[in-house]
Amino acid sequence: MHLAITTLRHDHRRLQWCHPATEANDCQLAVHHAAPRGAATARPQPRREASDPPSVSRRAGRGWTEELTGAAQMSGFVDRRDAGRQLARRLEHVRGPGVVVLGLPRGGVPVAVEVARALEAPLDVVVVRKLGFPAQPEVAIGAVGEGSVGVLEHATLAYVSDRELDEVQQSERAAVDALVARLRHGRAPLDLTGKVALVVDDGLATGATARVAVEVARARGAARVVVAVPVAPPEATAAGLAADELVQVLSPRTFRAVGQFYADFTPTSTDEVVELLDAF
Repeated sequence: MHLAITTLRHDHRRLQWCHPATEANDCQLAVHHAAPRGAATARPQPRREASDPPSVSRRAGRGWTEELTGAAQMSGFVDRRDAGRQLARRLEHVRGPGVVVLGLPRGGVPVAVEVARALEAPLDVVVVRKLGFPAQPEVAIGAVGEGSVGVLEHATLAYVSDRELDEVQQSERAAVDALVARLRHGRAPLDLTGKVALVVDDGLATGATARVAVEVARARGAARVVVAVPVAPPEATAAGLAADELVQVLSPRTFRAVGQFYADFTPTSTDEVVELLDAF
């Protein structure tokens, strides 16, 4: 089976969403919408400094961002369940009979469970695996998902040989198939035809896995795809994820890793995911 790959073309700044920072976190509540097709693309605006007055809106790239500052600023989450509850409150505008919540295993599923409960929506998963750089597996060079969908981070391809790329893809493709079999127990995925797919993860880093999840949802017939995460870098936009909308609770100006915004970021096991799905 051939893997359908979409290459993400962007500069190296996209790969530096998780960058070293020593300053205190400065977070805003934010909602990103993809710009309508054919609309003019706005130039990225300079990042507001601490001395600047609070902003009520900021345009970035192809999307727009609505920010709340001052008393609305938040420091983070207790755990993934708490993050899911906070995220659900930002998603009331999505509530409806045509919504299906899709959690990204493993860490995104506890968040998605809370969102699905709050919105009284059906819950499913979309299995995606990160493609790690051979010498540094924690660095994403892309991702693969169900249905032979995948993306590659264009900025890193020059540092990976064709043989290394093929090996990583084959390994992660097998991991996707194994995890699908483990989580679904032979059940068919929920029908997304004409539905609003709400893709939920515990946070965004490079965005590669979320981008693949969006592509999987569209391939399964979703009419609209919304990505929802508790935290994402300020550079993240709906358009950058090929989504119709990006909803997040925190948009920190200083961002090292998703886990820095959780008091408890214990890894979620596959067994825990199975239990959550079976109990829902």
